[in-house]
Amino acid sequence: MKILILCTGNSCRSPMAEGFLKSFDNKLEVYSAGTFPADFVNSNSVKVMKEVGIDISAHKPRNVNEFLSESFDYVITVCDSSKEICPVFAGKVKHFLYHGFEDPYMTSGTPEEILSVYRRVRDEIKDWFYNFYISKSV
Repeated sequence: MKILILCTGNSCRSPMAEGFLKSFDNKLEVYSAGTFPADFVNSNSVKVMKEVGIDISAHKPRNVNEFLSESFDYVITVCDSSKEICPVFAGKVKHFLYHGFEDPYMTSGTPEEILSVYRRVRDEIKDWFYNFYISKSV
């Protein structure tokens, strides 16, 4: 199964989702990208993923345009539609899915308050993508 995960910056939520899917099944072909990719993966995302044993520190944010000539079984958009413009993918896709997750990058507060939001969003992403994986691999 070939999957593309989209968000705006490809620095927080989509790399987390990519990391989780790859950890569930190394036979999956999983990529992530953004419409306005950041220069690097968010350090808080790296930190909270390491807490659950997944290293996304080598992830390089990519532009969705890099994938337009490819075909995918699923393209899954993970942006929070109430706060962001969600990416649109114009390539060949069998199934489009959307599930909005809060952007932890937009959180303010103490460092621990901010990390708690990253952890919550991480756990929400893990749960949703695990349920997706289980439902599609049966």
